[in-house]
Amino acid sequence: MAYFLAKTEPTTYSIDDLKRDKKTEWDGVRNPAAVNAIKGMKPGDTVIIYHSGKDKAIVGLAQVASAPRPDPNDDRSWVADFKYLKHAKNPVTLKQVKESHRFDDFALVRMGRLSTMSAPDAFYKWLESEGAF
Repeated sequence: MAYFLAKTEPTTYSIDDLKRDKKTEWDGVRNPAAVNAIKGMKPGDTVIIYHSGKDKAIVGLAQVASAPRPDPNDDRSWVADFKYLKHAKNPVTLKQVKESHRFDDFALVRMGRLSTMSAPDAFYKWLESEGAF
């Protein structure tokens, strides 16, 4: 099993929306590095959901529920289905991640505009140790 992080603007599609819908097609990704992350997903992988915008925090978990596939509406994009798993018990802010200095090489810190990325196993374990899940 692999870990990924997917960013979403909560006013566009939030973790609450995913919980309500139970499952969604994750689309709208066009950056080549982010598209490659989606192409690397496999059913059963864990997705860390991150709210961008003013709050900038890890807010929950989803699971990849389908194999990635080309986006039928955008030939530069790929999509995958995500299934809601849970909200974070204690959201972890981007500020906390940066202040830890444990993940300075992680794309979340280095490439602020990247919407979807693989996440190191150590990052997920750190989130657990911080009481996020």
